[in-house]
Amino acid sequence: MNPNPPGLAMIFDLDGVLIHSMPLHVLAWQAYLGQLGLPACADLEARMHGKRNLELVRDLIDPLITDDAASWHGAAKEQLFREMLAREGVNKYQVPGLAGFLEKYKNIPKAIGSNAEPANIAFVLEHFALRPYFQAVVNGLEVIRPKPFPDIYLEAASRLGAPPERCIVFEDSPTGIEAARAAGMRVVGVETTPTEFVGVDLEINDFHDPRLEPWLARQIGAPSATAGFHP
Repeated sequence: MNPNPPGLAMIFDLDGVLIHSMPLHVLAWQAYLGQLGLPACADLEARMHGKRNLELVRDLIDPLITDDAASWHGAAKEQLFREMLAREGVNKYQVPGLAGFLEKYKNIPKAIGSNAEPANIAFVLEHFALRPYFQAVVNGLEVIRPKPFPDIYLEAASRLGAPPERCIVFEDSPTGIEAARAAGMRVVGVETTPTEFVGVDLEINDFHDPRLEPWLARQIGAPSATAGFHP
């Protein structure tokens, strides 16, 4: 198999795709809510999946909070998350097989398209030594409409100079999958967190999944995500 399919580009979400961060985000939110004297939420993980901090702060802390105050709380929680990630050791949370996959396909243009806080993206890229693999990074604050709208993925494709129909997106959340589909891209669902995927072209457990390489081989020469596509 040619490890560098011509014309393809890859775009990766961050949380749940590059790092299995959901367990640590749950712990960070529990700790932060505890600091505020608020009770823990039994369904915290389900309420968090695919949402931005602005939504979460209003859901978990105060539905009437101002944007500025919500941003402050979100930033404080993310700082706690990064401190916990540094203490735990970053390699504990890297999705299995990621490093080898990125190295094998290092000549394929790659971008990150994530709703994650910019500081979290920078932290992960530096501490996991992943920055050399990505030619573009787009976060939700750089586009008018974040996921589930397609803007973040269209911007990432634009920065890579790749047509959307030649982009393969790696996602773990329903909102991200919806965004990638709306952008006209192919989607690989990464099930680091139990999820019912709808509309994905391939579902994998991680980057060691034996289904990934044969599927990727079939994408060589496929002209678009909808015409002549090989499932």
